Amino acid sequence: MGLLILILGLVIFLGTHVFVTARQRRAAAIARLGKAYWLVFALSSLIGLALIVYGFALYRRTGWIDIWHPPVFMHHITIGLMWFSVVLVLAAYLPGHIKVWTKHPMLAGVKIWAFAHLLSNGDLGSIILFGSFLAWGIYARIAVKRRESAGDIAKSAPIDLTWKNDAVAVVLGTFIYLALGYVFHPVIIGVPVFGAA
Repeated sequence: MGLLILILGLVIFLGTHVFVTARQRRAAAIARLGKAYWLVFALSSLIGLALIVYGFALYRRTGWIDIWHPPVFMHHITIGLMWFSVVLVLAAYLPGHIKVWTKHPMLAGVKIWAFAHLLSNGDLGSIILFGSFLAWGIYARIAVKRRESAGDIAKSAPIDLTWKNDAVAVVLGTFIYLALGYVFHPVIIGVPVFGAA
């Protein structure tokens, strides 16, 4: 049952985000719904996310299915990659050198997060969850690249780059990374990160 709820949540959440890349349909929906479009988008995303969280938690409690057993060293690779993921997600909101170098740091961060977790989780639910997000991240990046090539995305005005935002992304990202590893993951998810075998 948990897997079905998880999959339903993924269909709703990722389906909502895939719809955004269909620019003509999105434009038609905005024209038809007006400001209500954003409410529908937000509600759909929240419902999908809630179903993902609940479904995955239920699956972990009642229907765990092992597919393969990743070697222990994969756990350490995941921990290292997650630092990059957190910093990149923050860099998406802090224009600086990192954002310029990576072009789309949010998508890069999501893809690294998903890939990192696929490395150290060999159960069916994790493969479905993180594999879906990785596939979406790849699809979304390709969609953005096509829009850029077609000229549908206007080039942003040049910004006066300093290292300040990059420093904030790294320092704050490191703090959030440690909080996720020491507090969120073991307390909320129930899986220890640092010091775990």
